[in-house]
Amino acid sequence: MSDDSFFREVDEELRSDRMKTIWKNYGKYLIGLAVLIVLATAGYRGYEYWSSTQAARSGDAFLEALNLAGQGKQEDALAALRDLEETGYGSYGDLARMRAATLLATMKDYRGAIAEYDEIGKDNGIAKAIRDSARIMAGYLLVDHGSYEEVSAQVEVLSGEGNPMRHSAREALGLSAWKAGDYDQANQWFTLIVNDNETPGDIRQRAEVLLDVIAASGHGVTPS
Repeated sequence: MSDDSFFREVDEELRSDRMKTIWKNYGKYLIGLAVLIVLATAGYRGYEYWSSTQAARSGDAFLEALNLAGQGKQEDALAALRDLEETGYGSYGDLARMRAATLLATMKDYRGAIAEYDEIGKDNGIAKAIRDSARIMAGYLLVDHGSYEEVSAQVEVLSGEGNPMRHSAREALGLSAWKAGDYDQANQWFTLIVNDNETPGDIRQRAEVLLDVIAASGHGVTPS
């Protein structure tokens, strides 16, 4: 037997003895750890399945509510949305609240819709994008069904530079001021819209038209 073979066999024996010692002292812990890993993996897979199933159910219920609304069955659609507000998984409950408010406006319950949007806009448990969208929707409804002060209370906080909702917020404020006969205030908001290079084309065009109308009436100036 060569020296290398001898030392290799001794090393293997020592390793075997160490493994026996480790297993004797820590075997039950290693088994417990292995069981925990298996249970955690099974639990995670189970949660993934449950989560996807719940999301699919909520998605189907939301689509069904939209279909009912599309068929003119507004009361049935509203009832379905109310149920989804309570039982919806993930963001579906919040989306149901938004759609219910829109449905109320379609049913000409404008104050009810505004109140719903206002409640959503103040709910810090909802994603900011949804809250801000609710404020914008309330602002637009208030142009025709409220005062400039009410519109401002909803959307002026969104009208600052860099806010992705600023274009719609400024339009709602400008429309409300124009409707109230405050042409100077309206002119300021519409000018901000026109001078913002990131303003969407449709909002810019409406602002330009109203600036022309204001200028033609002898109030304000049309921006160059």
